[in-house]
Amino acid sequence: MPLSTTLRRLALGATLASCLAPCPALAQRLGAATDSASPPQAATVPGRALLTRRDLVAAGALAAVTIALLPADRQIAEEFRDPGPQRSMLLRDGARTFNFLGDPGTVIAAVGAYGVGRLAHSDHLADLGLHTTEAVVLSGAATALIKGIAGRQRPYLDRTDSDRFGFGRGFTSGARSSFPSGHTTAAFAVASAVTEETRDWWPNAPWIVGPVLYGGAGLVGLARVYADKHWASDVVLGAGLGTLSGLSVVRYNHARPHNRVNRWLGVARAAAPTVTPGPNGLALAWRVTTR
Repeated sequence: MPLSTTLRRLALGATLASCLAPCPALAQRLGAATDSASPPQAATVPGRALLTRRDLVAAGALAAVTIALLPADRQIAEEFRDPGPQRSMLLRDGARTFNFLGDPGTVIAAVGAYGVGRLAHSDHLADLGLHTTEAVVLSGAATALIKGIAGRQRPYLDRTDSDRFGFGRGFTSGARSSFPSGHTTAAFAVASAVTEETRDWWPNAPWIVGPVLYGGAGLVGLARVYADKHWASDVVLGAGLGTLSGLSVVRYNHARPHNRVNRWLGVARAAAPTVTPGPNGLALAWRVTTR
């Protein structure tokens, strides 16, 4: 099978995975749009729970897509290890760049955005950075747990055996923590969180920011397969987990803008004090808000 066909299959799987996760939030927005003349925005997405029933349905669909791709893992790995692509300096340099962007690049970007936002007194940027960091942490925790339990062997150990799983072995061996791809998970968590955050104050964000960030996240996943660190199904599952984490974190924070983390880290801020007459004199009050 030509490498171009392999790339198309892998890209299609990652695209399906990243599209399945936003489906619950999209359905909620479409439903809200039929009841109101004003366009829905991320800050108005309903639901105060971090994970909803619709999220679980999307997770189930994601698992089905991942399982469907498992039989093709070995063939895809062989195509990527063909001498032609491996000798390409452009592909090698590109893979190294996107590997770095996946980790630690995602963490540097998310934490850096929060820090710059605080220093520059930019509420939007600080909010975006904090919630993106939370999405990376949440997706990373879920990925680490699945990696440890699944104990899947990485392709560089034996490219002919993509079915080698070992319960719990991923906790003790990095070479057996292939499933899912942590770099890809983090990249898609950043892509989904940033796209959703910017939607709130820039309505065109999904059409401009989204393709750039999701496209870059997809290249992170391809780089992991090219570098022989992950199977294709690892990347697809990571893409879905990251997207779902980013959407869930942003939805939760917009439904609970005054949660403890927002208050502790200064995203929630106090508005100007108000003075109102009371039965025994004047009352001085502050109201904590976000944005």
